[in-house]
Amino acid sequence: MSDTPDTTRAAADVLTFGETMLAAQLPGPLAVGAEARTTIAGAESNVAIGLARLGHRAAWAGLVGDDEPGRLILRTLRGEGVETSHAGVRPEAPTGGMLRERRVADLVRVHYWRRHSAASLLAPADLAPALDAGARTLHLTGITCALGPGPLEAVREAAAHAHAHGWTVVLDVNHRQRLWTAEDAGKALLPLLEHVTVLIASDDELPVVTGAFTEQPQGEDAAVDALLAAGVREVVVKRGGEGAALRGRDGSRHAVPALRVPVRDTVGAGDAFCAGYLSGLLDGLSPDGRLERANTLGAFAVASDGDWEGLPRRDELGLLAAAPGTTFR
Repeated sequence: MSDTPDTTRAAADVLTFGETMLAAQLPGPLAVGAEARTTIAGAESNVAIGLARLGHRAAWAGLVGDDEPGRLILRTLRGEGVETSHAGVRPEAPTGGMLRERRVADLVRVHYWRRHSAASLLAPADLAPALDAGARTLHLTGITCALGPGPLEAVREAAAHAHAHGWTVVLDVNHRQRLWTAEDAGKALLPLLEHVTVLIASDDELPVVTGAFTEQPQGEDAAVDALLAAGVREVVVKRGGEGAALRGRDGSRHAVPALRVPVRDTVGAGDAFCAGYLSGLLDGLSPDGRLERANTLGAFAVASDGDWEGLPRRDELGLLAAAPGTTFR
């Protein structure tokens, strides 16, 4: 793919990058003859799809292998309206993969094949064309930072570039214990905080990022205080079925309850939440309005099968307000 930015197009609303994988999703445990649904999955591309469905211009600049899984990923993202002109193809490494099995009831296990994947080769130079093309917002996750020294350096340089150019920088902590320890994650994420505008974390992820600069265990309020003091403008805390909260450096506090929906699949809910919050930022919604949209997309995700497949279009945002069992004719 060309490294020359297309200067005839407007800058993206949101630029994101990271690893998107070929995904096999099983309705039960892994066994000989088990049927699987083939799809794609990746935190950053999940967010990009959620934004594109709401009418925002989302760009994804990750790397894939020169293989059928990589081509499937790019076709799917383009089909969902995600800009991929600055995505890269690495023939020397394969596209990563994952397998998700529903082991029993609602207990899910996820297995990854990410080591030495194309995405693990990401370096700052790979992102230069996308950064030069510009964006209003840069979306980052802790997952990309965990893929290796190259991806971590790419995240750091992208955050510094975006901050220097006045973009909104959003960091979703998105800690994955299978990828690295909380201690390693905290040390890696700490240098990003000076560039971060909005930090998003579940309540149990706050200690991951604050543990890098405090030795004492902290409650939620103290952890958020520490992040705001470190330069973050606002901290958004995901509380699952209890909703979400926001605190700003200006002293503002907001909390919005979750929507009550039947839960089918919780994987991808955090990414949907991020997409909703970013959409609210782009649309200039109030803090409560941003949290409400984030909760709405999270509810769509948990009430649907798949990481991103059930996310709404803009004209569907109000569907969950209908009574259970409603049929629209």
